[in-house]
Amino acid sequence: MPEKVNYRDVDAVGEAMHWLRSPLNCENLGLTVVDADEGWRGKRHDHSSDGQEEVYLVVEGEAELEVEDEVLALEEGDAVRVDASETRRLEFLEDGVVVVAGAA
Repeated sequence: MPEKVNYRDVDAVGEAMHWLRSPLNCENLGLTVVDADEGWRGKRHDHSSDGQEEVYLVVEGEAELEVEDEVLALEEGDAVRVDASETRRLEFLEDGVVVVAGAA
């Protein structure tokens, strides 16, 4: 049976991140909706320990994604794949929504 969840019904972590893996009963896919205000900044991290690559998709607004020593300016419709071993951090330049999908 398909699972249906509205991310707004899932409590936010860090004031903006709605983790949907568990509510959707995903086994191999992580899915997070980041619905944040201008200036919100995620923590710098990688996924070396779990091998999870991620794709960031900007649905609304503008953001910057710092990957290693490179800063990528992102606008609506842009998608970026980040390797598990690469350190990354997301920052919102204006109110917006970014979807992050990851799988190992």
